[in-house]
Amino acid sequence: MALLQQTIVLGISLLCMTLKVSSHSRHSRYTPPKVTPLTNLFSPVSIPQEFSTSFGASNVKLLNNGSYATLVLDKSSGSGLASKNKYYDGFFSAAVKLPAGLTSGVVVAFYMSNAESYPHNHDEIDIELLGHDKRNDWVIQTNVYANGSTSTGREEKFYLWFDPTAEHHYYTIIWNTHHIVFLVDNIPVREFTKSNAYPSIYPSKPMSVYATIWDGSEWATKGGKYPVNYKYSPFLVSFSQMQLTGCTFYNPSSSSDASNSSTSCSNKAVEGEEFVKLSKDQTLAMDWARKKLMFYSYCNDKPRFKVLPPECK
Repeated sequence: MALLQQTIVLGISLLCMTLKVSSHSRHSRYTPPKVTPLTNLFSPVSIPQEFSTSFGASNVKLLNNGSYATLVLDKSSGSGLASKNKYYDGFFSAAVKLPAGLTSGVVVAFYMSNAESYPHNHDEIDIELLGHDKRNDWVIQTNVYANGSTSTGREEKFYLWFDPTAEHHYYTIIWNTHHIVFLVDNIPVREFTKSNAYPSIYPSKPMSVYATIWDGSEWATKGGKYPVNYKYSPFLVSFSQMQLTGCTFYNPSSSSDASNSSTSCSNKAVEGEEFVKLSKDQTLAMDWARKKLMFYSYCNDKPRFKVLPPECK
C-alpha cells in the first residue's frame, strides 16, 4: 500500500513538472527579432492625474504614488479607467501584468473609443487580452471600428511568445493620419493603413483611452464555451508605465459639436519618420509575428463574409 501511494505521488509530481516544462517551453518557443524600443521615447504619466475611474470604483486601486493601478474582476463587478482627455492621434501604451490561473472568459482591454460621444457613429481601436481555457494561454485580439461599423469586425488574434502573467509587458497603439500600428513589447504585430480608396473605415474622431477588466463569458473563449469561473476570483490585472502622448481634443461644451472644440498639438509626437512608416526592422519583425503567432484574421474568414471587406482584397 505504501509503495502504491509513493508511486501515485511520484506520478503526480512528474505530471506537474511536465506541465510546467511544457508551459515554459511553449512561451520560450520563439525569440522575437530586435527592434527599436519606441516605448523608451516617452515618459509614463501619473495615472490619477490622467485617468478617472469609469466603473467598478471599489475594485480599482492606485499604488506607488499613482504609477501603478490594479483592476479587479470579481462576482460583484469588473473595473476600469478612462482617460480624462480625448485624443485625435498619438502614442498610447501600457505595461500590463495579467491574472494567472484559470482565466477563461476574462477580458483585459487597453483600447480607444468615442462611443459615449458618438453612440451611433463611433470609432474604436482595441487591444483585448483574452483569458484561456484549460488548454490555452492568454491570447491577444486586435480590432478596429470606424463610424459605427461594428457589424464588420476587423479582428486579428495572436498567441504570445512569453508568459504574460509572470511580469509586465508593453501593449501599444500608434494612431495617426497614416496608419494604426499594434505593438507588443515594441514588436509590431499588425498595421492597419489609411486609404483614400475607403476612408470611412478609418477612425478619425477624437477618442478616450480605456484600461479595463470585465466578464466576457458570452464570447471571449471559443464563442462562450468556457465562461468565467468565479471559484478562481478575484482576477487582478496590474497596469503601469501608462503613456499617453498625442494631439489633445478640448470641448468646453457638453455636446460633441466639433465647432465648439479645439486641438492642442504642440508636440507632433506621432508624425515623425519613426511613426508614419514602419522601419525595415519593424517590417521584418511584424512579418515574423504574423507568420509565427497569428492564428485568426478576418480577411481569411470567408465563411463569415460573403464579400470580404475592401481592404482585404
